[in-house]
Amino acid sequence: MTGGAEGPSRRPGWAFSIKTKLGILVVVSVFITTGLLMVALRTDTEFRFITVFSVIATLLITQFVAHGLTAPLDEMTTVARSISQGDYTRRVRGADRRDELGDLATTINRMAEDLEAQDRRRKELVANVSHELRTPIAGLRAVLENVVDGVSAADPETMRTALKQTERLGRLVETLLDLSRLDNGVVPLKARRFEVWPYLSGVLKEANMIASRRSGTASSTGVHTRTDVHLHLDVSPPELTAHADAERLHQVVANLIDNAVKHSPPHGRVTVRARRGPGPESLDLEVLDEGPGIPRAQWDRVFERFSRGSVSVPHGPGSDGGTGLGLAIARWAVDLHGGRIGVAESARGCRIQVTLPGLSAESR
Repeated sequence: MTGGAEGPSRRPGWAFSIKTKLGILVVVSVFITTGLLMVALRTDTEFRFITVFSVIATLLITQFVAHGLTAPLDEMTTVARSISQGDYTRRVRGADRRDELGDLATTINRMAEDLEAQDRRRKELVANVSHELRTPIAGLRAVLENVVDGVSAADPETMRTALKQTERLGRLVETLLDLSRLDNGVVPLKARRFEVWPYLSGVLKEANMIASRRSGTASSTGVHTRTDVHLHLDVSPPELTAHADAERLHQVVANLIDNAVKHSPPHGRVTVRARRGPGPESLDLEVLDEGPGIPRAQWDRVFERFSRGSVSVPHGPGSDGGTGLGLAIARWAVDLHGGRIGVAESARGCRIQVTLPGLSAESR
């Protein structure tokens, strides 16, 4: 139901509209004037006194009614001016009024809430994209720095690594062209069938490559630089296949690994486990670490933007808390698939489960 249709329908039968109030004002003024004239005729009071009293009474009633109409309009003007200047936090009081002004106040407040939500989503999207661009840029920079410093030669293998990061950077930049679709709630998913083992193996190798290239260098990019954490892949059955957007899934796994590695103890172990889901070519993923874990009270909050939980100081040299966007990006990508992500019970460390529906959701 639209806002215009909601306003009149929400007023009960006893509520007075502005037109009714103005009509009552005219009727009351006429009755006052008529009553005073009748009193003057019966008491021989001079008509000039009656006229003065009638005018004063009418002005007082008009002032009272006019104040009730103009005061909310002044406030609405102030709030609308603030909204036009980019301040979407202001709200109009009196939205509970049972007249046209109450409907207008409700509409302005709803508009301010929608604009505030859109502005927040736009800022979050820019933060998410910036966070995602850091990984390939860090990998490409590490490769080029090693070539320039003479640590590694510019052989074909090194150049292929740089090319791979450049291609991933290009794919991420291309997603900027889809921002308008994202704002409209339409994000294209390029789902395809793929083998899970080689796919996840490539993601883990890329994570190890970035960590080893950046080892010993303080990281300002939010990408982990730890080489003492062992990444383990467990896929069963080995020929497991899934149907999903590989690029979006890469965002999920890479961010979950990055988060797990940062909070792992020295020489810890991070396990990426993949199993067949309940639906056709659906996928159940788990990322487990041996860190301090996440308190149950924060299981939902850790997926919010800029939330780092109570464990804000990661383990290992050169580790930092990141931007608090990794898990939020992972949930965003999982939601695009119509899947689920959450923290699960674990005897040790943190265990995050991801379920992608596969063909059952894509065929809808």
